[in-house]
Amino acid sequence: MSCPLCGEACKDADLTPLLRPELTWLWQALATAADRRGDENLTSGPTVTLTAPAEPAERAAAAGLIPGGPLQPGQRRRVALQEISRAVATRGPRLTPGAVAAHASGRRLAAKARAQAEHTAAADRLRAQFDDTAVALPHHVRELVNPATAFSRLHGLGWITRLLNQHNPADLLGQALQVLAQLPPPGQRIDRRLLVPGNPHALDTGALPALVLALTGPPGSSGRASWARLGVDCDDLIGGLIMTGTSPQGWHIPAGATFTLPPRELSPITWKPPTAAGEWVFVTENPSVLAAAANRHMHGPGEGTAPRVICTAGTPSQLECEAIAQLAHVGWRLAVRADFDQAGLAHMRAILAVAPQAVPWRMSAADYLQAAPE
Repeated sequence: MSCPLCGEACKDADLTPLLRPELTWLWQALATAADRRGDENLTSGPTVTLTAPAEPAERAAAAGLIPGGPLQPGQRRRVALQEISRAVATRGPRLTPGAVAAHASGRRLAAKARAQAEHTAAADRLRAQFDDTAVALPHHVRELVNPATAFSRLHGLGWITRLLNQHNPADLLGQALQVLAQLPPPGQRIDRRLLVPGNPHALDTGALPALVLALTGPPGSSGRASWARLGVDCDDLIGGLIMTGTSPQGWHIPAGATFTLPPRELSPITWKPPTAAGEWVFVTENPSVLAAAANRHMHGPGEGTAPRVICTAGTPSQLECEAIAQLAHVGWRLAVRADFDQAGLAHMRAILAVAPQAVPWRMSAADYLQAAPE
């Protein structure tokens, strides 16, 4: 078994004379140089500048290791690494100044440089795997992915580091490439649950679907719209819009009832128009807002008019945004709000982009400051 501090450099070596307490100052200085240079052996390269300690015993202990005359307290001397290498080699055929410094410090030296080298080597292996596999992808997929630039794009998006932090990076990349190979040609479609044989939920969440979309789309692409662009249909029974107070044309919903319209009901959709001009529908991303409005109507004095609230329950898909926009087309006025953070503002922009007639609902800086705790 190799030494965890220096590999096999200390094999058949006698370290005892070199690890005397009086020499600790020397090895600490060399360990610092090794970390700074990224060289855990320190057998060659630029000279090392050493500062002599004040204790006579410490200076004397280094006499056989540092060439030149006796050191004076605080004296700085530039020493060639080859000189120290020859001196320590008398105690072991493979021994290096860095190996002795590692044993004196009780740790492996140049850890940052070694980790970077290992990261680069692992990334190179992934690149080779990608290049070998991508060349066999169907022509329509290669046009979509562009193998010549795809790996560099992953690098720029931080995906290589994310891949290397996975339990089995090569396996995950291989799975993503297998999914790419199953993408249908233009004009055809496939159910997402069929892309990973034997595992219909493999692309629901997690690193695998995110990697597939990173390889095939613009940065940050996700959700049903991104899969739809690839000719992939997602489960259309899960998700959708939670709502109360309004409904599709021809539906009979009890007043004040809260219900969910799944994605398959949103495209295409025809909404029931308002009974009078200027009536409002309020759109929120937060289910608690819808619940509060429904509870207020249910438990408030008198029945009154049921609130008309639609909840996206988080990030709205393109399909959901377009369904909301259809409300304006049949005469409803739309007021839209979301959490006052970057994600929430992005949700607002997504809805307002397809429904420019809508207006923000309590989303001004004054509203935020009024609601913020003192």
